[in-house]
Amino acid sequence: MQGPDLRYRALLDTLVLTERRALFELLEPDTQRRLLLSVAPCRSGTVRILIDELQPFKARYRVPDVITGEPQCEQLRVERQTKDSVTLTWSSGRHRVCVWHLPFRLEILSGDEVVVTFNSKGKLWFEALQDPSRAASNGSKPQDDDAGLWKETFQQFVDIKANGPTSIGADLRLHGFSHVYGLPEHADSLQLRDTSEGAPYRLYNLDVFAYALYSRLGLYGSVPLLVAHKPDRTVGVFWLNASETFVNVHYSSSDPQVNFAVESLSCLLAPFRTPKHTLHTDVHWLSESGVIDCMILLGPDPQQLFTQYAQLTGYQALPPLFSLGYHQCRWNYNDEADVRAVDAGFDRHNIPYDVIWLDIEHTDGKRYFTWDPALFPDPVGLQRHLEQKKRKLVVISDPHIKVDPDWSLYCEARDGGHFVKDRDGQIYQGSCWPGESCYLDYSSPATRAWYSRHFALNKYKGSTPSLFVWNDMNEPSVFGGPEQTMPKDAVHYGGWEHRELHNLYGFYQHMATVEGLITRSGGSERPFVLSRSFFAGSQRFAVWTGDNVATWEYLKISIPMVLSLSVAGIAFCGADVGGFVQDPEPELLVRWYQAGSLQPFFRGHSAIETKRREPWLFGDEVTAAIRAVIQQRYCLLPYWYTLFHQAHTSGLPPLRPLWVEFPREQSTFTVDNQYMIGGALLACPVTEPGAQEVTVVLPGTSEIWYDVHSAETYKGGKTLTLPVTLDTVSVDPHLQSRGGVVTKLSDQNPDCLPLPLQGGAAGELYLDDGHSFSYRDRKAFCLRRFSMLSGRLNASEEGDFECDGVIQSVTILGVKSKPSTVTVRVSGEELSMYVRHVRTDIQKDKNLSCTNPHSQAQQPM
Repeated sequence: MQGPDLRYRALLDTLVLTERRALFELLEPDTQRRLLLSVAPCRSGTVRILIDELQPFKARYRVPDVITGEPQCEQLRVERQTKDSVTLTWSSGRHRVCVWHLPFRLEILSGDEVVVTFNSKGKLWFEALQDPSRAASNGSKPQDDDAGLWKETFQQFVDIKANGPTSIGADLRLHGFSHVYGLPEHADSLQLRDTSEGAPYRLYNLDVFAYALYSRLGLYGSVPLLVAHKPDRTVGVFWLNASETFVNVHYSSSDPQVNFAVESLSCLLAPFRTPKHTLHTDVHWLSESGVIDCMILLGPDPQQLFTQYAQLTGYQALPPLFSLGYHQCRWNYNDEADVRAVDAGFDRHNIPYDVIWLDIEHTDGKRYFTWDPALFPDPVGLQRHLEQKKRKLVVISDPHIKVDPDWSLYCEARDGGHFVKDRDGQIYQGSCWPGESCYLDYSSPATRAWYSRHFALNKYKGSTPSLFVWNDMNEPSVFGGPEQTMPKDAVHYGGWEHRELHNLYGFYQHMATVEGLITRSGGSERPFVLSRSFFAGSQRFAVWTGDNVATWEYLKISIPMVLSLSVAGIAFCGADVGGFVQDPEPELLVRWYQAGSLQPFFRGHSAIETKRREPWLFGDEVTAAIRAVIQQRYCLLPYWYTLFHQAHTSGLPPLRPLWVEFPREQSTFTVDNQYMIGGALLACPVTEPGAQEVTVVLPGTSEIWYDVHSAETYKGGKTLTLPVTLDTVSVDPHLQSRGGVVTKLSDQNPDCLPLPLQGGAAGELYLDDGHSFSYRDRKAFCLRRFSMLSGRLNASEEGDFECDGVIQSVTILGVKSKPSTVTVRVSGEELSMYVRHVRTDIQKDKNLSCTNPHSQAQQPM
C-alpha cells in the first residue's frame, strides 16, 4: 500500500484502436515490466479500464459471471495527439479520455472538467505471475523465503503461492468530491472515513460472530463499488476483483467541516469564475491477485449511476410478494409441534406473518436436504398446514457436506469431483456444524448444475413448492481454518487457487440455489433464497447483515449498514430484528421491530442460547406495539412491491440515503440515521433507549411533508423535534410534484390513495400475481400511474394483468374549504357526484374526500 512508487509510462506510439476499445502498452523502466492497457467506453455511460500483463506465462484470473452481458462499447476516435498525450473521444464528444505518457495517468473528462484521474499518484502496481521452475533457477524464489513472498505462515497455517506474489493495485483521484460511500460490508458509518491514520477498508468475506462496530475489517460479503457524490455530480468506481482487497480513502481535507465550507464557497463563486477543484478524494485499491478491471460510472446523477451499475452487474430480482412480509426465525424451532404452536400464536394474537424458518437442527445430523426423522417426521404435512394459510417455510442449506461414506449425497459429490481440493490435489476437508466436512466447489458450472438438481421435488424428499431456502456459512466458514475460512491455496475448478475467487464463493452457492428453485418449478415461479455471503451481482438474489447483537448500538449501526448495501446495489437487505445474540429488553425489541419494518427484508431471528422472543411473550403493551408495526408493514406492502418493481427495471434501490433524493442539499450528505423509502416516505427510526423525542431532518426547502398518521403538514428545509412514545414509528410521507403517491392497496384491504393539493403529485402502483414470471413472459402485470395537478387527478394503466383491487377512497391533503362536487370521467363519460363526507380525521374516517381545485389552503381536512 505504501510503495515503492513506480513510474510507468504509456507508450503512445503503441496505440491501437479497435471497434470496442483502445489499446496501449505501459512500460516500467526499472523492471522493464510491460503491461497492456485497454480503455473501453460503454454506451451506458461507463468507462472500463483493464490492465493485464502484456505476455503472461499463463492466464491470470478474471472474474466471470458477475458482469451480466458484454457491455455495448463505443467506437473511440483520436481528438488530439501530442508527444505527451493522446485524447480520445466517442459518440457526441461529451466525454473524453486523455492518456498521458510520463508519468502515465489517465484522465476522464466531462466537457472540459476532469472528473476522475487514474494513477494520479503513481500507485499503479502489478506483480507478474512467475513460473516456479524458472523462478528457482534465476534466484527470484529463494530457498529461505524470509519475506514470505512464496510461502507465508499465519499462526499455524502455511500458505504456498503457486506463482509467487501476484498483487495488483492502482489509485484514482475523484476531483471535486469530498463524500464517498459504498464498499460494503462493514459495520461502519454510511460515508466512508478517511483511512490516512488507520487501517484500510478490507474486502474479504469472513464469518465474524458478533462483529465489532465502527470497524473497517471485512464481514460476510464484499461489493467493490465506491460511489462519490457532490451537488452537481455522482460517479462510481467498480473494482472487479474477487481476491482479498484493501481500499484506502484520503480526503484532501480530513475534516468534514472544512470540506463542507470549501464546497459551499465554491458554489457561491461559481457564477463569477470557473473554479479549479480545491477538493478531491484519493482512493487506492490493492488486491492480492487477478487483473486490474476498473469501471468508472459517470452518472451524472444518482439515478443514472444506479442504472449504469445495474446494467453491468444485473438488476434487482423482483421478489415474490410473500418475501416482503414478516419472517419469523429462530435457531432453532424444536420440532413440528413447536412450529405449529408458533404459527397458531400469530393467529391467536392477530399478528400477520408470511414465513417461518428452520435452522440447522431440522436436519438429520446436519446433513442438508434431509429432515430429522424424530423431530420432523412429516415435513410435507407441516408445509401443507402452512400453505393452507398462504404461508411458507424456509430451511437452511450450507455449503459444507458432512463426511459420511454411508450418505448418498456425500458419495455422489465425492465421486463426481464436486469438492474443492487442497494444494496437493486431495479433497479438502475442514470442520463445520456436522464435524469433518468437505466443501462443494460452486465455481464449477457442473457442480452448480448438480447441486441445483437436488432441489427437485423428487430428489429433496419432504419438500414442496412452498419450501424456500437460506444459504448460511458460505463465506465459506471453516471452523479452525485461517480466519475461520478456507486456506488460500486450496484449488478450485480450472486449477484456480482459492485466493483468486474467495469473495465469489457465497455468490456462486447463492446462484446455484436460485437456479435450483427456478428449475424446480419448470421456470415458472420466482425463487426466494437468502444468503449471508455476497458479492457484486448478488442483487439478483437477497442478503442480510449477519450475526448481530441485541444492543442499542447494533440497532443504530444497522441503518448505515443497510444504506451502504443499498447504495452498492444490494437492495433486498435487512438486519435481524432484536439482534441474533443475547436477549433484548422489551423496549429495544419494540424499537428494533419498528426499524426492521422500515427495511426491505424484515425478519426476527435469535440464537439457540437466547430466550424465546415471539412477539406475544413480553406483555400486552409490547405485543400491541409489535402488532401495530407489523400491520403497518402489510398496509405498505403494495408500496414496497412497487419500489421493488422500480429496482427491477431501473436499478434504483427502495432504501435511499437522503442525498439520493435531494442531491444538491449538502446538509444531507452525512446523514445516516434516517433515509428515504422510495421517493415518498422519510424514515427516522428511534434508536436511543428511553427516547421521548426524536430529531428529524426534513430536506427540500420547497417541499411539503405530511405526518403519516395525523396528516399535519411541515415545510422542508428544517429540523424538527417530535415527541415519541413506545408505539411511535417515525415515518413521514413526502408528497410533492417530485414525490410518489403513497398507496395502501392490498388484495385483502383496498383502501386509500392520499394526494396533496399543493403543487401536484405523481407516482405509480405496480401489481401482478406476486409469485410467477408471467409479468415478464406474458406482460401479466398492471402498472397504474397517477398524477395530480391543478385539482385534477389522472390515472393511466399499462399491462395485461386483471386485478380486483379497487381504490375505495381518495384523500386530498391541503384542503381549506369543502368542495361542492366531484366530476369523474371514465372512457369519455362524465359523472358528477356530491361530496357527502369530508374527512376531518385521517385516522378514523375512511370515506371519500376531495378538494375544491381553487383552494389555496395549506391545512388538511
